[in-house]
Amino acid sequence: MRRADPVSEAIVIGAGPAGSAAAIGLARAGAKPLLLERSRETGDALCGGFLSWQSLARLEGLDIDPASLGGQPVARVRLFAGARRSETMLPAPALGVSRRRLDTALQAAAERAGAGLERGVHATAIGDGAVQTRDGASLAAPSLFLAAGKHGFRGFPRDPAAWQRRDPVIGLRLRLPAHPALDRLVGDAVELHLFDRGYAGLVRQEDGSGNLCLAAHKSRLDDARGDPAALLRALGDAHPALGERLAHADWMRNVDAIGHVPYGWRARAGEPGLFRLGDQAGVIPSLAGEGMGLAFASADAAVAAWRRGGPGAAPVFQRRLANRMARPFALANIVWRAGENPRFAGGVISLAASLPRLVQWVSHATRIRGA
Repeated sequence: MRRADPVSEAIVIGAGPAGSAAAIGLARAGAKPLLLERSRETGDALCGGFLSWQSLARLEGLDIDPASLGGQPVARVRLFAGARRSETMLPAPALGVSRRRLDTALQAAAERAGAGLERGVHATAIGDGAVQTRDGASLAAPSLFLAAGKHGFRGFPRDPAAWQRRDPVIGLRLRLPAHPALDRLVGDAVELHLFDRGYAGLVRQEDGSGNLCLAAHKSRLDDARGDPAALLRALGDAHPALGERLAHADWMRNVDAIGHVPYGWRARAGEPGLFRLGDQAGVIPSLAGEGMGLAFASADAAVAAWRRGGPGAAPVFQRRLANRMARPFALANIVWRAGENPRFAGGVISLAASLPRLVQWVSHATRIRGA
């Protein structure tokens, strides 16, 4: 077994927002962390293109000026269910930005802070304080930070609730090319389109393109014979507002998918030396727009715990983070379950239209606090 580095105290698996933010914090604390990233080039990861006001503040704390990202300013939230719609100002300005641009900025900041970054290293397992890689290497360090994103990691199951196991949730992402119609229809809003057994979130990004992310149950995809493009066409036909936005999409080439997303799951226990971050710590329903917030909050809390108690602080960190996530997750789950049920979705929109302050309160209450 070889160590990552003679003076490295930590290995971070995954150079997405959670992993890069953790590496920055660890490097500032003098740990000289090693950041492992499986991809050789920074890609445009599935979803995660919305940065709330709280996430923007955390970026500034990581020495990244949000304005340097050149993202799409987001000022309002717009909801659709059938023929009903509502629009409410967000509590504070937010930003739409691609994961390629965000991750690139975070990785550069991590290297500036003193973290090592190794690309093309595919971590396959964790055990006995070491990371096993696909090429047969074994990298050891006293503290390991697992930030592998939405994809599962061997030996660390993320079991969804029983009702989800009966009808799992599939994540789909469609890129909508920049177009004047998209500017006019979406503008400076983040949109949620509610439909039977699912929802779609849409936000514009720095180049004017749209990032459309869907969370749909497998039964809904089965209705379209397992064809994501056919599902999108059916949704566009049934929901005119969504159809307008899909009008210029290249459905056949641009649909990405990830199976069995365990929304609502939280890691409630941990083990010494292993800190689980981001989607490896908990998966908040994406309609809350807090995936990036959870990534940054978990990294912040993990670094703070590590600084106080070293590797042995990991179990307490994991329990406290799970407790901190409980209320935002519960509230997001309630809105999600109501929004994907045709009997209640219209009522959700009517309530949002008549009580805009309630929408703002929900927006605040579904944010994840840091350390």
